[in-house]
Amino acid sequence: MLKSMTGFGKASMEFQSKKIIVEIRSLNSKSIDINTRIPSAYREIESDIRKQISSFLIRGKIDIYISIESLGAKKPLVINKELVKLYYKELKELNNDLGESTEDYLSLILKMPDVYVSSREDLVEEEKNIVFNIINEAIENLNHYRRKEGEDLEVELLKRINNIREFLLKVPKFEKERIDIIRDRIKNSLEENSFNHDANRLEQEIIFYIEKLDIAEEKMRLSNHLDYFIDSMKEESSGKKLGFISQEIGREINTLGSKSNHADMQKLVVNMKENLEKVKEQVLNTL
Repeated sequence: MLKSMTGFGKASMEFQSKKIIVEIRSLNSKSIDINTRIPSAYREIESDIRKQISSFLIRGKIDIYISIESLGAKKPLVINKELVKLYYKELKELNNDLGESTEDYLSLILKMPDVYVSSREDLVEEEKNIVFNIINEAIENLNHYRRKEGEDLEVELLKRINNIREFLLKVPKFEKERIDIIRDRIKNSLEENSFNHDANRLEQEIIFYIEKLDIAEEKMRLSNHLDYFIDSMKEESSGKKLGFISQEIGREINTLGSKSNHADMQKLVVNMKENLEKVKEQVLNTL
């Protein structure tokens, strides 16, 4: 079954006095590209978070956002003593260099950035496990979204591939007329220009020319590619493969167009190309 590369998944769980929320969004991409926005408390497990995501989500531009909501009293702020000492030393040296009068450094320092920090406990194993469990749930919700989108993709792709097949099946009814037109065009051109010619030799040359415009192989290959495309849709994560097959379909359609030499056949080719473009658009968003 096909999956879309576009999706969204969200999950949350309470732990002690807080609520941990995970949101994952995905868009189409040739490979996997993971962007994270996580609290500083979880920075030490960021690499593990990335590994977990890449093991379940094979392709796509992935954005993961983890947030923490407090459910109880906030932890008290504490003074970053090392930073205060550094600020004090720098201010005192600057004051001496400038020859200014002594100031109340402490009152200035307490207004500076990052002097106050939240006291926090070390990340315990239980909380790590909970974070990974929430991520797994969010990934599953995202994959559910992708599968639902994939169902719509499958309907659209089948419709377009079947349209191409229907136009291909209409080609044979114009082939005899196409050959007759080519033969008559060559003969009329010779007669109009009063060229003397051997009738048997002319017929052999016409047959040789028409054989060069034969499209039997192109029709067969195109039909096989259409079958292969439909079969490949049943495979897991077949988006890249479908892209390659659609390129081969395009080559055969282009060859049919260049060999057709018939207005109605050219119209069929144009309709095939139109449907193939829709296929390529949808394949770009297929996992």
